[in-house]
Amino acid sequence: MVSLLDNSIMSSLPAMFDGVKLAAVATILYIIVRCLNLKSPTAPPEIIYQDTLLSRYLLKTCPMLTKEYIPPLLWGKSGHIQTVLYGKMGRVKTPTPCGVRMFLPMQDGATATFDLFEAIGAHTTGDDITMVICPGIGNHSEKNYIRTFVDYSQRQGYRCAVLNHLGALPNVELTSPRMFTYGCTWEFGAMVDYIKRTFPQTLLVVVGFSLGGNIVCKFLGENQSNQDRVLCCVSVCQGYSALRAQETFLQWDQCRRLYNFMLAENMKKIILSHRDSLLAMQCSNIGDGELNRLYAATSLMQIDDSIMRKFHGYDSLREYYEKESCVHYIHKITVPLLLLNSLDDPLVHPSLLAVARTLAEKMPNVVFALTQHGGHMGFFEGAVLFPQPLTWMDKVIVEYTNAVCRWEKKQSVCQSSMEVVKPD
Repeated sequence: MVSLLDNSIMSSLPAMFDGVKLAAVATILYIIVRCLNLKSPTAPPEIIYQDTLLSRYLLKTCPMLTKEYIPPLLWGKSGHIQTVLYGKMGRVKTPTPCGVRMFLPMQDGATATFDLFEAIGAHTTGDDITMVICPGIGNHSEKNYIRTFVDYSQRQGYRCAVLNHLGALPNVELTSPRMFTYGCTWEFGAMVDYIKRTFPQTLLVVVGFSLGGNIVCKFLGENQSNQDRVLCCVSVCQGYSALRAQETFLQWDQCRRLYNFMLAENMKKIILSHRDSLLAMQCSNIGDGELNRLYAATSLMQIDDSIMRKFHGYDSLREYYEKESCVHYIHKITVPLLLLNSLDDPLVHPSLLAVARTLAEKMPNVVFALTQHGGHMGFFEGAVLFPQPLTWMDKVIVEYTNAVCRWEKKQSVCQSSMEVVKPD
């Protein structure tokens, strides 16, 4: 009897193992589908805007804003993979545009740097147009995503000026006891002033990526004169309010706390690369105590509190975030403004997008485009596995700016015609 029972158990074991294997495979496939978000449908961006002649024209002449954004099938619907690929690789088949590095002495002794790239060919309007570009946190003109965007813009007839954040270039020493911060517009303003002086006929297109989006929107809103000769502004993947963002950055939702740690580690490397310069300079607010707290920091907030806010003498972290955020200035921008964000951006919590949504609902010059996929600064396009060299982000920015340039050209022609026929 026992022998028969043993034989029965032994004969059923292969079937049991097969069942376990099938369950394991099913579980793995389920996890892959969930993690890669494969069941999420592609869709056109959600567009929030006021119904005006300009917005109608833009939506008619910018088909990318109304058509589906289709990311690579196997991984493009995962905001995490899009973000990690942007962070680690930037772009694929990155070009190497040729530019000239410019050095601008600042009043406080700092030396701002930017790279200038001349246009390749004429713009479709025939006008001289310069894109003034502000990269993301700790970035500069040598980053792959910047090089890709600059090369594409050059070929569309734009001169490009790219700010190198103060302290971000590894081979450029600091000449004053401060670095770039979340919302300091001094270096960007110096670059814009230089472009205006050097090219008196040029018109400007302002572009900001991530942290750079905060800087450019704050710059334009700080003073109405900053908008002189500016055709439009594009902000990509910014969070609008640092004070609100800091709370979400401490949450584990969407692994945001992990991203916070990784960004903090990168910032520590940048700051510590200038350790000797910061300690050696007189009138520096940074000493051994601040650097010791920097070594122990595990979040951007701790770094901002121990180091970054002291570059400009803020008394508290709250004051630093309040005064450095564009949320208090962006409503003063009157030129056409495109705000781009992705709903699956793991760095920007969906609650932060209420600022952009409300702004677009109330201001006739603002268009807010929100994609379902794209991650943080990813927006890769492709068929199944391999992404294309140009991203949806690159193409939609240039398409939008081209449309605004044509609109402004038509408006100026119509105005000139009216002045000609005006009776004495």
